[in-house]
Amino acid sequence: MRTDSSPGTLPAREHLPAGDAGTPVLDVVIPVYNEEKDLQPCVLRLHDHLKRTFPYAFRITIADNASTDTTPLVSRRLEAELPEVKAFRLEQKGRGRALRTVWSASEAPILAYMDVDLSTDLNALLPLVAPLISGHSDLAIGSRLSRSSRVVRGAKREFISRSYNLILRGSLQARFSDAQCGFKAIRRDVAQVLLPLVEDTGWFFDTEMLVLAERAGLRIHEVPVDWVDDPDSTVHIVKTATDDLKGVWRVGRALATGSLPLDRLTRPFGDDPRDREIKDVPNGLARQLVGFCVVGALSTLFYLLLYSGFRVFAGSQIANALALLVSAIANTAANRRLTFGVRGRGGAVRHQAQGLVVFGIGLALTSGSLAALNAASSDPAHSTELAVLIAANLAATVLRFLLFRAWVFPDRRDEVDSTVVASHVPAHNPSSPTYSMAGQGSYGPLPQRPTGAPHSTYDNDRFRVGEAADGNWRDATMQLQPVRPHDTESRDYR
Repeated sequence: MRTDSSPGTLPAREHLPAGDAGTPVLDVVIPVYNEEKDLQPCVLRLHDHLKRTFPYAFRITIADNASTDTTPLVSRRLEAELPEVKAFRLEQKGRGRALRTVWSASEAPILAYMDVDLSTDLNALLPLVAPLISGHSDLAIGSRLSRSSRVVRGAKREFISRSYNLILRGSLQARFSDAQCGFKAIRRDVAQVLLPLVEDTGWFFDTEMLVLAERAGLRIHEVPVDWVDDPDSTVHIVKTATDDLKGVWRVGRALATGSLPLDRLTRPFGDDPRDREIKDVPNGLARQLVGFCVVGALSTLFYLLLYSGFRVFAGSQIANALALLVSAIANTAANRRLTFGVRGRGGAVRHQAQGLVVFGIGLALTSGSLAALNAASSDPAHSTELAVLIAANLAATVLRFLLFRAWVFPDRRDEVDSTVVASHVPAHNPSSPTYSMAGQGSYGPLPQRPTGAPHSTYDNDRFRVGEAADGNWRDATMQLQPVRPHDTESRDYR
């Protein structure tokens, strides 16, 4: 799992105003491998649809993944015949690698891709990208599993698709409905920050990108699609499923250990009602209370089980101390990650040390309660001991929450947010017909479809990059290389 840092917090989403300029608004990438028969009909059909229905300037980019047939020749011929088509050649296989490379090179504010078989009805393309243009969402995906979708495919593929999405929901807590549909779009400012965190270069690329985006709190828009299965598909189902399960395990482990800097993907959502200040209610208190209560209830059950186990071979005081110590360590770790949203290993030792101080206070309360019970009765019943401990733990729990919130995990988001907004978000003039992307300054108006010959914004051998050592983004050019040239993956393109 890649852990390299990102260029900083994303700016607030803004609607892209309409206007006239040479840069395409939408760049649709078609990744292909040995598709000499299907490529030309696909591109012609897509080009005709966009010409008739899409109101802005667009580009179609053919991403050839080391094809060994005549696919490169077909790509170049289409590029020569259609001004809106660009041909791009990679010498390594992998759909994820192709998308990352072309998306990183593109200057279009909206990036999309679709499979060459065009199984998805093209009428869903404009609804797919519209919420990204309007600033409503960060990513958009087509869903074949929506109730209003109309899908024609065999029982085998239907079973595999639904099983895979159930696995994602159960293991990675994914809330999006369809990770595998080859019909997705993303805003370029989001892609610049998100793509460096995505490791997979094959078919799991989509799933990994969506899971990380969702965990970072980005908004994913789903569009019901009409979809017809391609009977000539060359996807290797068993190998694809095996690789996907390996990817699920890798991403799940990275999320569990907090090794991904997902906090860099957060946005200062100005329209999010959760960001509104409510009088006399501290920011995030309701959510933290719910999380703390859930963790506390589970910790109490864990503590009682431990106490009952230790009580078999130890006295009440020793059993209480051991049970409280073990459950306190687990409680601090759970609250750190789930209640207060602290990721990564930084400060974990200090947090546990502070948690042990809080544990000492709880130990004093519960031990004092047991001592008082033993003073009142020489041989109290086990049920009476448990009742006294529950009451003492309730008091200790309230005190623990207050100490956790004010001392162990203090909320400094207001300071951080104000600093980030001041340093990364450019001033916006609503009357200005320009748009901004990822702190890179102002661009021209959102381009309409040009009436004359379009202007090519990048060549096959050059693209824009911008992450400097200080974390800022500037314009620069460099020779186009594979995003991960050291990766010589031998996986078959599926």
